[in-house]
Amino acid sequence: MTDPERHITLTGADDRADAIAFLGRALRLDDAAVVRIAARPDGLIGLWVTTGFDVLAGRSVFGRQRPDDLVCDAAALRASLTTAAPGEHIDPGFGMESAWRGSLPAAGGFAQLDDVPARTVVELSRGGAHLARNEGSAHGPATGLLDQDVLEVSGSGTEGRAAVSMRSLFALTAMGFVRDAEGREVTETSPIELIDPAEPVRIRLSGAWIRIDARYGSVFQRRERLSMTPR
Repeated sequence: MTDPERHITLTGADDRADAIAFLGRALRLDDAAVVRIAARPDGLIGLWVTTGFDVLAGRSVFGRQRPDDLVCDAAALRASLTTAAPGEHIDPGFGMESAWRGSLPAAGGFAQLDDVPARTVVELSRGGAHLARNEGSAHGPATGLLDQDVLEVSGSGTEGRAAVSMRSLFALTAMGFVRDAEGREVTETSPIELIDPAEPVRIRLSGAWIRIDARYGSVFQRRERLSMTPR
């Protein structure tokens, strides 16, 4: 039996659960979100969304796909994943390639700069959210707040320096990539002490991107800020 021309197949139940959770959080930020799915040479497929903060969010799961790069509606894909059995071909729905703007980061080429405690990242994000509520408008947080650099991270050698913006921290926490010591989602009211004090958020750098890795996913901020929001 010939495989469908357009499909994805996730390897196991955990991969499906991870993808469903990732898409659910993306839809919480944007109920019209699209997701880009790109095959990797290591047997993983990358799920990508734009988050609404001009920052990319990514999560990788084991699986395969056809074609190797496609864009589809996040809500439709999540609904299909919810009812699919592990290993079943999943129809991603209509192609929405025209809805995606910009390129994806390369799979490699990132130099590690340093690790930041996850608690610090959550505290900075909460502080920014408090300012956004007090100083923002009906249209959301002020652009100046989002563009503010809140972490300066330097490598020990010649790797360079990364200035991480509030946009990236908002995206990282809104996507649920930082969890407490029991693996539960960290909310605005979660005691910070529930996050393992040794839990790291890793900052990496390439020529074009700053990559912020937490245990449950990554966000990617362009070193030169170019809007990824369709106009």
